[in-house]
Amino acid sequence: MHTRRLFLNRLDPGQHEPEDAVVVIDVLRSFSTAAYALAAGASTIYPVETISAAFHLQHALPDALTTGAVGGGDPIPGFDFGNSPSALQGAKLAGRPLIQTTAAGVRGLLRFSSCRALFAGSLVLGRATAQALLALQPAEVCFVITGEWVDRDGDEDIACADYIEALLHGEDPDPEVYAARVRNSDFGRRFQADSNANLPASDLSLCAHADRFDFALRATRSDGRLQLHRAQVSADRSHPGRN
Repeated sequence: MHTRRLFLNRLDPGQHEPEDAVVVIDVLRSFSTAAYALAAGASTIYPVETISAAFHLQHALPDALTTGAVGGGDPIPGFDFGNSPSALQGAKLAGRPLIQTTAAGVRGLLRFSSCRALFAGSLVLGRATAQALLALQPAEVCFVITGEWVDRDGDEDIACADYIEALLHGEDPDPEVYAARVRNSDFGRRFQADSNANLPASDLSLCAHADRFDFALRATRSDGRLQLHRAQVSADRSHPGRN
């Protein structure tokens, strides 16, 4: 299985897009938040690119809740939740759809929504995502790194890609090595400082919990809308790389 990397903020508008399997990675925090939301009972997640599109969709789906943040992590005024897994842990989401808008992860998903198989990746879903990819057996897996910015190394997302890639190649890596990289990345250290109420240390702890969940996040289109839903991994094959 061939693998490669793309960095969202380095892409040219006319660049050739991958057509097989794509994993858009946003560990801090979009797709960690999405995973915790589905674990808390959300029925599905609708990623949308703009704040206005989120409010427009909520008008069409009045039972839906909204979650998201602007660049840097501040919550969006008028949304039900920020982009925070710790805020969603105790939320009552059973059966309710969630509309998500973020500056990096969601933008990456929408950019690559025409590929054959699209996943939202984070460390909490690492092994499950690898297992879902192994079940599909694509010729190529493209990892899209969304966390690299002018002032951020994006190593939280690169670490997640390294972890999944090692699993795809039959290795059995220690997940704590990659969790430590999430915590020590440029953005991770901002959470460790715990000096910004919108970047709590509790979020970092939840996002750096490797393999917290046994499902992957698969993105598909239905009724013209991109949706994230759980792709359950069979219990007997939930640990790729372990024989």
